[in-house]
Amino acid sequence: MNHCIAKSGITLLLIFISVSLNAQFLKGKLSQGNPIFAEILPNETHQYKVNMGRDQFAFFKLMQRGVDLKITTYDASGNKISDFDSPNGKNGYEYITLTSTIDGEYIVEIYPLDEHQPNGKYEISLEKIKPRAETLNGQVDELFTVWDNKETPGASVAIVKNGSIIYKKGYGMANLEYDIPIVPSTIFHIASVSKQFTVFSILLLESEGKLTLDDDIRKFIPAVPDFGKTITLRHLANHTSGLRDQWNLLAMAGWRLDDVITKEQVLKLVSRQKELNFEPGEEYMYCNTGFTLLAEVVARVSGVSFATFTKERIFKPLNMVNTLFYDDHEKIVKNRAYSYYSDSSGYKKSVLNYANVGATSLFTTVEDLSLWALNFSSPKIGSPELFAKMNTPAVLKSGKTFGGALGQFVGKYKGLNEIQHGGADAGYRSYLTRFPDQNFSVAVFSNDASFSSGSMAHKIVDIYLKDYIKTASKENIVASQNTNGKITLDKETITFYLGDYELQPGFIISITEDSGELFAQASGQEIVNLIPLSQKKFKVSEVEAEITFNTTENEKAESIKLEQGGQIMNAPRIIAFDKSTVDLSQFSGSFYSEELSTEYKFMLAGDKLIAKHSRHSDIVLDPVKQDTFTGSEWFFKTIEFTRDSDKKISGCKVSSGRVRNLQFLKK
Repeated sequence: MNHCIAKSGITLLLIFISVSLNAQFLKGKLSQGNPIFAEILPNETHQYKVNMGRDQFAFFKLMQRGVDLKITTYDASGNKISDFDSPNGKNGYEYITLTSTIDGEYIVEIYPLDEHQPNGKYEISLEKIKPRAETLNGQVDELFTVWDNKETPGASVAIVKNGSIIYKKGYGMANLEYDIPIVPSTIFHIASVSKQFTVFSILLLESEGKLTLDDDIRKFIPAVPDFGKTITLRHLANHTSGLRDQWNLLAMAGWRLDDVITKEQVLKLVSRQKELNFEPGEEYMYCNTGFTLLAEVVARVSGVSFATFTKERIFKPLNMVNTLFYDDHEKIVKNRAYSYYSDSSGYKKSVLNYANVGATSLFTTVEDLSLWALNFSSPKIGSPELFAKMNTPAVLKSGKTFGGALGQFVGKYKGLNEIQHGGADAGYRSYLTRFPDQNFSVAVFSNDASFSSGSMAHKIVDIYLKDYIKTASKENIVASQNTNGKITLDKETITFYLGDYELQPGFIISITEDSGELFAQASGQEIVNLIPLSQKKFKVSEVEAEITFNTTENEKAESIKLEQGGQIMNAPRIIAFDKSTVDLSQFSGSFYSEELSTEYKFMLAGDKLIAKHSRHSDIVLDPVKQDTFTGSEWFFKTIEFTRDSDKKISGCKVSSGRVRNLQFLKK
């Protein structure tokens, strides 16, 4: 799955990762060679103690069996160290590492991500405990202990400092069927990290006077519909075009993401669209479609394929000898890693058959990508003016910025200036981060779907740039003190905020409370803690977003304001909805989309309304308000039925993260 596929009903991705908890149990001590089996209930928290000496390193494995768990570690003084949660759902391994600073009892805490899910079982074991590595490279190796074996997929890492690669290494296996290990020269599909190369290609052509960023896309690709608003190449390159995302559209149209998906198929789908998600330039919404179009612009303007253009103009000059854009799904690439995911039965193949480029499909190694990173500080191709364009934050019509630049994101990490992008397709996970002020960059690739490349890259940054981070932290100490739990809420205020708020039709944010803290959960997503910045304003934990409660005279919240990605959206409070009053039979029938050339049949199955498609599993539709349902699949998330003048169902509008209000008519 591509880095940018949204599994939600709105543009703003609230990636909720905390959970409200009730019953807490101390389950015992973990020791090497003694695995513990346990069952956990929806509202339970399990804690395990681990005796550790000063400066030790420990590695744990936790197998989930029917329950999606999150793990938090605490030091001997009770201070939180880190969270662990892989995107592997209710089955498969979670891997935990813990480094001690003093002697004492450390805590490993386990709890379900969803307090409403059924009971589940798990097995946890302490796999290794040893003295902590003393060298920086040794500490990096400890981070990858989980994948440094011959039984699992793995990762490849390269670290660049002051103009040279200072460390590179591979861990785990590139191919589990033939026992081929990962090395720094192993070739990976790096998904959305591809996008910066697409933008660079456009900027090269602009520097030659062959196009400008403010050209209309229809100047080069007339098949793009005329939506009545100009969509520029700049809009495409900074995700503000308003176009619907190709992966969401393909899935809604009946495609599996492991089907062979070509450029021609994407372009045909785009040509049939009748509406935008929003006016170009008004919002930020990550959109893969824009980069497929940009790659096609490069091909049409240059007169050669995008793969050929990038090979001749980028890869050869930089001596990136193991890099190519993969535009033929049947092409043989030697030394490539294959991708995998895990469940309770072990690892399985995660198949990828993309034959489209621009948004994705760059094949490269960490060694080659390091050469690309080095080009920004010591240019062989491009220019300071070109790089400045790439790195400049985009601005919406409102004048707001959102962290997006051209094909990459700019911002701060622990006070340091950072330029980064990650990627995720099938079981591939990739991340490239650059810290220009420190002349430092890290590339991390993996072929394990449960791997968090961005998190691992930042842990490497913490090791190598710790002195810079300490300085930056001192500069931000006042801001930190203002956001680390210094503000408390009284019981009455909390009560006034509890309830459900509708951000978009069928997309609900539920505000709940546990132990004096507020939590939020959006439709189909996980729960996140709200950290008070004032009595009415809260930071969404782990996400660059803020929520403000708008209150009435009696202080009861009548709506919330969500600020994220340069956008401000209001969500009014909604009254409780009684699902039992809905007559599901009135929504039965066949519904056809001309834009997708596909049909869904809605029908009753027992007491459930389901949507059937010839190429998908049945989708359960759950009523959330009058004529509005939530679907059980990420690509079919919010279904809002429409009625004719006789109040009969005439069609529906379906939204799925990066597709808004796609029309289906009842046949």
